[in-house]
Amino acid sequence: MQRFSFLLIPILIAAMVFFFYGEAFSGKPYNRLVHEKSPYLLQHKSNPIHWYAWGEEALKASRDQNKPIFLSIGYSTCHWCHVLEKESFENEEVAAMLNESFICIKVDREEHPDVDQFYMNVVQAMTGNGGWPLTVIMTPEKIPVFGGTYFPKDQLMQIISALGSAWIDQPEKIKAVGDGVRKFIEAGDSISTQSVTLDEAMLKDFYKKSIISFDEENGGFGLAPKFPPTMKMRLLLRIAQRTGDEKAIKMVESTLEHMARGGIYDHLSGGFHRYSTDRIWLVPHFEKMLYDQAAMATAYIEGYQVSGNEVFESVARGILDYVLKDMTGPNGEFYSAEDADSEGEEGTYYVWSDAELKNILTLEEYQKAYKLFGVTSVGNFEETGKNILHLNKEISWKEGEEARDLKNKLLEIREKRERPFKDDKVLTAWNGLLISAMAKAAQVLQDERYLKAAQESAQFIKAKLYENGKLARRYREGEAKFTASIDDYAYLIQGLIDLYEANFDEQWLIWANELQKKQDELFWDKDTGGYYFSEEKGSLLPGRNKRFEDNARPNSNAVSALNLLKLYNFTLHKSYREKAKTIFTLAGEMMSRAHNAFAQMFIALDFYLDKSKEVVVVGPKDSKEKDAIIKMLRTEFLPNKTVGYIPPDSESSFPVFENKITAEGKTIVYVCENNICKFPTENLSEAKKLVEDNKKYSLN
Repeated sequence: MQRFSFLLIPILIAAMVFFFYGEAFSGKPYNRLVHEKSPYLLQHKSNPIHWYAWGEEALKASRDQNKPIFLSIGYSTCHWCHVLEKESFENEEVAAMLNESFICIKVDREEHPDVDQFYMNVVQAMTGNGGWPLTVIMTPEKIPVFGGTYFPKDQLMQIISALGSAWIDQPEKIKAVGDGVRKFIEAGDSISTQSVTLDEAMLKDFYKKSIISFDEENGGFGLAPKFPPTMKMRLLLRIAQRTGDEKAIKMVESTLEHMARGGIYDHLSGGFHRYSTDRIWLVPHFEKMLYDQAAMATAYIEGYQVSGNEVFESVARGILDYVLKDMTGPNGEFYSAEDADSEGEEGTYYVWSDAELKNILTLEEYQKAYKLFGVTSVGNFEETGKNILHLNKEISWKEGEEARDLKNKLLEIREKRERPFKDDKVLTAWNGLLISAMAKAAQVLQDERYLKAAQESAQFIKAKLYENGKLARRYREGEAKFTASIDDYAYLIQGLIDLYEANFDEQWLIWANELQKKQDELFWDKDTGGYYFSEEKGSLLPGRNKRFEDNARPNSNAVSALNLLKLYNFTLHKSYREKAKTIFTLAGEMMSRAHNAFAQMFIALDFYLDKSKEVVVVGPKDSKEKDAIIKMLRTEFLPNKTVGYIPPDSESSFPVFENKITAEGKTIVYVCENNICKFPTENLSEAKKLVEDNKKYSLN
């Protein structure tokens, strides 16, 4: 028995080594990241670097060993993150230098947006630039002393060698840099207290600056690279709706049309790539992000509402059908992203050589592809000789749609290729954005499939990522984890309000109101107002951020301002409207200086400044008149309103429905402003007129 126990000791030691340090029995080394769920962190599990995940274990190791921290932030579908890994993190020499002098922490920015935003703000202040991968070297107290983005291997080795030596030999210099950064952090976000008049003049200035930067030939704004200006387009449609300005509409229509025809749109399976590297929307950065699909679908839906252009309806459906087919899990949850790379190169999955097309297509099919998609022997994708499919200017959208057999054949062949990596983690915030887009599509396009998708995602979030009144950030492989940020609350509340208006199931509005109260409790700055990005309790960061400008996604304070105004319409809680006004006041001076960065805030401000409507429909469930009125309210572009419906003699927990009655068998519409109602009507045309009664202004 003793002999057996003695032999068991080395086995137990080996097992412990594997568990704590990840030494696989196959002989392939793993680091601590092998125990994580993040696809991005798991991509780095075999690096020879002794990576830690973000958390107290890593920070304690830095303090105990008195080593600086090498912090690397990225995400699973980031092209340059892959390049950095192959060049540097898989390199034994680089790994040895990092392991000797640093505690190395790898962060998935999509799991820890608070960490990403905090250090991105500091690096941008230090260098004037930002992006991913984000590289930060900081003290054990988490104060950065150096920051940047992607560095080639030789340059990275010089940096870590110099800073590793300076940490030991020149501590006073390191301390001086850290002290300067600490003062910046402690100062927080310096929000100007300068008083700015919040009126339509700010919207006029936004419009005038948009005209100056508009690309008349190609649509969009500014030069390459071009990101789809989704929030700007949605704001321009609102400006046009209140001013009657045709130029604003034409800028949006041109941009939507050019993007739909370009290579940035996937003409075979739908969905949009991240951005265009050129002015003409031809050559994209090929990753597909869930939040981009939500933003683009919403922009095309609203463009369709305003113009009636069937191209925009087709593209909106193409985006959402792609999400349903390729980015939706078995229980209705939406996945996060698809990579730009496959077979080790960006775009390989999506592009075609002329020779390949000639080989797989009949002569007639090839001629059609040549005509539709501009295929040539030279190609249009860098110098690869490959072709990015796009719709030629001479071809009508309808003709492209009618080539469905050709597209299906190409798609079937493409799907046999090595597909780009799919990040299947479920993020509360991004699902909230898709719930909103799907709910709006259900309303405008009158398609039950999109309503079902929105409902299933909301049900998934409630079942898997909501516990004890609080949201979690991420779900993957049965695990809900990480503290939610303001984005998670704001985007989900927005989605739930839109979902309520898509099916009038009051459970969604009740949950949205509960989440708003929790958001106020966790994130509201009780001293000066506005929402912090992260909770105070339990945060490992040395400070908290409060931001008001947009990035790739709409700003969460701006989304919250609009949520508060809409929830005020249902609840009549004055504090909601007061909080929204406080947000506008805090952001006002910045909005007056940097219009482009605040499009979502301007959308919320437009709602606030307009004669926004609380519309309540009361009538029998089975009523043609009721159905016609609700269809009008859903399909017309009437952005500055909320809509509620209640059957006669029903009870609601929301004050907006109090004293809203109807005669038996009748459908009555109440149109109110700030809880002051106009004379109710049962006439469809009169109801439309009442809702369209905007507070007009001139752009002159």
